[in-house]
Amino acid sequence: MRKERECQLIKQMIGFLGGEEGSSEDRDELLIIWRGLVNRRPAGLLSEEYLACEKEFLTDYHQKHQRSLADCEKTLHPNILLYYGDICHLQVDAIVNAANSELLGCFLPNHGCIDNAIHFYAGAELRNACAELMKKQGHKEPVGQVKVTKGYALPTQLIFHTVGPRIPEGKSPSPIRENLLRQCYLACLNRAREEGLATLAFCAISTGEFGYPKKEAAALAVQTVDDWLSETAYPLTVIFTLYTEEDAIYYEKELREEEKS
Repeated sequence: MRKERECQLIKQMIGFLGGEEGSSEDRDELLIIWRGLVNRRPAGLLSEEYLACEKEFLTDYHQKHQRSLADCEKTLHPNILLYYGDICHLQVDAIVNAANSELLGCFLPNHGCIDNAIHFYAGAELRNACAELMKKQGHKEPVGQVKVTKGYALPTQLIFHTVGPRIPEGKSPSPIRENLLRQCYLACLNRAREEGLATLAFCAISTGEFGYPKKEAAALAVQTVDDWLSETAYPLTVIFTLYTEEDAIYYEKELREEEKS
């Protein structure tokens, strides 16, 4: 019954997006309902009808919202760019998802975390792929490593899933947690080189629900990426995606102010 309801909702949305009928408020309401249903859906068999409906909607959605390197802004580092917007819209070789240790995405309906958005806008096949990876692994995903899946409906070719460290509320990052966050970035950078990628977009790992202070995380991320690019000389273009004004302030300070003496 739930799957039938989902298909019905998607068909309605496709009709609205195609200009058949309905208002923007109707579309927004349907999207919220559908996304909540998809968020709660466990990994498992997906009907061909559902997948066809989902693919039609997501293909149309991404065609309208897709962004490229031309939409990113330059920084003092020739191989580091800033992107002000949703990482789900970027057409790059790989994007980084700040995952949880279950690696199955966020199950909270319409939650605002990046894990929730990536799983929804990639399509339901992503959760199944992650479930298969975890089944083979046989245990939760450790902090500071990376798993790779296809991008599915997203404009990106690949998704790098990494679990960052959690910081208790009101606490400063310990040296151990600083190193774990650094390992998240290094694992993704090294995997990008292994895959022969040219572009990699990072979200602000651990700074949302996991509580890592944004200022400290930005400084660590930029230093880690800058050092890696200098040491490896690998021709990778790294994009830091800035979804909030606070993120923008800290990354701009690190990457766009005049070089210090």
